Amino acid sequence: MRAVIVCVSVAHGNTLRVAGTMARALGAKVVAPEEADPAESAAAELVGFGSGVFHARLHPRLTDFAAALPAGRRRAFVFATSGLPPLPPAPFTRPLVRLLEGRGYEVAGTFSCRALDTWLPFRLVGGINKRRPNAVDLAAARAFAERLRDGEAPPS
Repeated sequence: MRAVIVCVSVAHGNTLRVAGTMARALGAKVVAPEEADPAESAAAELVGFGSGVFHARLHPRLTDFAAALPAGRRRAFVFATSGLPPLPPAPFTRPLVRLLEGRGYEVAGTFSCRALDTWLPFRLVGGINKRRPNAVDLAAARAFAERLRDGEAPPS
């Protein structure tokens, strides 16, 4: 399977660790939005989009990249790392999923896990989720990617 993962990981490398785990399961390449080759993304059978969560949103570099993609019929997935859990009625990934679907992508699933967060006021106590993503989180990310690779619909 030809796959590429577009990832923004700026604070602690949490999202990049998750992206790397998924990439190994998919045989994919991980790139930042600025490094992504539009032709490579267009040729990929599966494109992943992931970032940390900032003010309850995915990073604008990622969403701006997705908004600039040409419309097309490709499979995609979205993932996120965050200090706090998403609120059930409004998951962090929903706006990007809707954007991609509007561009013609079939979003095969979403994944999120907790991660180290040192945003104020958490910085005052050294951050939250200091040991995450952990082995359990990375195993879940790998299993998610393997289900995508095998054509199964992973639980979102």
